[in-house]
Amino acid sequence: MLIVKPLNDLAVYVTDLVQERLWLKVIIGLVLGIGVGLLLNPSSGIFDESVAHSLGNWLNLPGEIFMKLAQMVMIPLIFASIISGLVSNVSDRLKTFGMWLFLYFIGTTTIAIGIGIAVAFIFNPGNFVQERGGLTNVDVSTPEVTSSGGIDIPDTISNLIPVNPLQAILSGDMLPIIVFTIIIGIAITQLDTNHSRPVIRFIEAIQKICMIVVGWAMRLVPYAVFGLIAALVSATGIDVFVGLGYYMMVVILGLLILFCVYLIIYSIVMKKSPIEYLKSIKDAQLLAFSTASSAAVMPLTMKTADENLGVSSKVSDFVIPIGATINMDGTALFQCVTVLFMAQSYGVELNVITVLLLTVTVVSASIGTPAIPGGGVIVLATVLQSTGIPSEGLFVIIGIDRILGMFRTAVNVTGDLTATVVFNKWFGSSDKPSQLLNTDYETNDV
Repeated sequence: MLIVKPLNDLAVYVTDLVQERLWLKVIIGLVLGIGVGLLLNPSSGIFDESVAHSLGNWLNLPGEIFMKLAQMVMIPLIFASIISGLVSNVSDRLKTFGMWLFLYFIGTTTIAIGIGIAVAFIFNPGNFVQERGGLTNVDVSTPEVTSSGGIDIPDTISNLIPVNPLQAILSGDMLPIIVFTIIIGIAITQLDTNHSRPVIRFIEAIQKICMIVVGWAMRLVPYAVFGLIAALVSATGIDVFVGLGYYMMVVILGLLILFCVYLIIYSIVMKKSPIEYLKSIKDAQLLAFSTASSAAVMPLTMKTADENLGVSSKVSDFVIPIGATINMDGTALFQCVTVLFMAQSYGVELNVITVLLLTVTVVSASIGTPAIPGGGVIVLATVLQSTGIPSEGLFVIIGIDRILGMFRTAVNVTGDLTATVVFNKWFGSSDKPSQLLNTDYETNDV
């Protein structure tokens, strides 16, 4: 009988960071970065522009190293985690479980987009910035917003299966990678024990190696935040925060509303106080806030679900790796608000059809958003292009994305944990945790 090591055991590589209050170090780095950036800014009169630019490049170095380390291990970590989750959940119920999980994620993402559209139209952050010349330094002409170019649904579905998986991996196209991984994972479950054992051991080794690298990368986070913010302020000044502060408040308000939706779902499903829920998941939320990477926090999220929320590891091992990749509700809300913000800033009128197109595009884009710092902005350029809004103004969003990324990642992780509670209740109520999916694979140490 094949033995599969539980994924939440990998949390040992990141739990020390919670005890060391990484989130507090990040906030300190953020404040110090603003202060140093103001000193380096040529307007202070201390340094000239060339020196400030040179120092800014050096200050950016820890942030660049952190983000590239996170990007380097993201795909192998998610690949290994999804396969492990599939192998641990072999049963006839997996098909139904996966279908309902996908529909649940689509539903919560749609709710998040609805919240984003509502707060963007109610508070009009783009109009606020336009009145103060927030994006006037971007030289673009007002585009013609079109709603043409229909989607070929059969072709889109067929393209989800990558002809060349290596090409999808190299390009970072997450959705075909997920489909490829699920196909491989299901194929592995069809092997007999003798043939599947070395494959599973190899997958476990990949997970451990990736988490060791993630542990190294996350120790750079406070320095990365300090350097990135200092470099930004040294180049642009504090005006980037003051001028876009209203937009940031609108995004955070939307995320707070979405966060409350999760608490309501938990209260309805579990019939328990949301305060208890928040106390149980605070460590995962704080680490997610610190790192701005739901993939990096994934093992701790699983550990939190299993030990603090009483979720079966059979559920968390399947739901959380999938959720960390496609359940990007906070990112979807951010993308939606940002698109409408930029449209308002440029004076682009969006009709009902274009807003509906925006909703479909954001749902699709959020599913394939990399679970790494800055992943939302990377995909946002595609969303802007589909709605005909200039993407040149993204440079100001990139400047403040680190701050917003911390908030939306904490919300994303909360959404993943809420999903594990919901599906443990729906699919685990009649089974003991160890028998949830009636698998022939046991859980134990290697």
